[in-house]
Amino acid sequence: MPTEPNASQNPSSPLFAAIYDPATTLIERTLLRPHREYLVADLDGTVLDLGAGTGAMFPYFDSVATASTEFHAVEPDPHMRRQATEKANAQATPIRIESSPAEALPYDDESFDIVVTSMVFCTIPDIKSAMSEVTRVLKPGGELRFFEHVIDDGWRAGLQSALAPLWKRLAGGCHLTRQTGTRLVADRSFDVVEIERLNLGVTPIRPFVRGRLRKRSVSPPRQLSGD
Repeated sequence: MPTEPNASQNPSSPLFAAIYDPATTLIERTLLRPHREYLVADLDGTVLDLGAGTGAMFPYFDSVATASTEFHAVEPDPHMRRQATEKANAQATPIRIESSPAEALPYDDESFDIVVTSMVFCTIPDIKSAMSEVTRVLKPGGELRFFEHVIDDGWRAGLQSALAPLWKRLAGGCHLTRQTGTRLVADRSFDVVEIERLNLGVTPIRPFVRGRLRKRSVSPPRQLSGD
């Protein structure tokens, strides 16, 4: 069962939440669209949007919804969640939104067929605990689908490292230097269906990884390291 959330797992970034949608409108319509469509391709069953933010994935869920799909989301930041709720209310498809952090999901074991993450692992304080929760709530054979920005190579990585402390304070806890793709595929509770590194975006938000992992029917002992 999930642990109780603590204060560090309940972010509140009113300024970042207020500027997020206006700042990303153009790239959402152009650069990010095909990758969000990738996350919802052939979607079926019960789906969890892990860290919904302002609800950027909700229109895509609405576009693929059928009688056999059911959508849930978690977003711990109250300012982001308020906007996500407004977007959810504007969709034809019902989406239940909870305030819990990724490290303490309010769902029973094996509740979901698919967990979707989109630019969220950069802000989760405790990736190890979050992945334990994702594993717990996914059904055997269920998928984790992700689209995340990661640390770059060479001089760009140096710049990201230099900017990281200030960026984290200004951008709602976002980490510029995480190796999310490497960490996710190393989780032995999952088999890799596919993963791709994309030289997408502009420094310091570049590159991205996207992919799909499938939960094993029998999970081996966990060996996912912490930050």
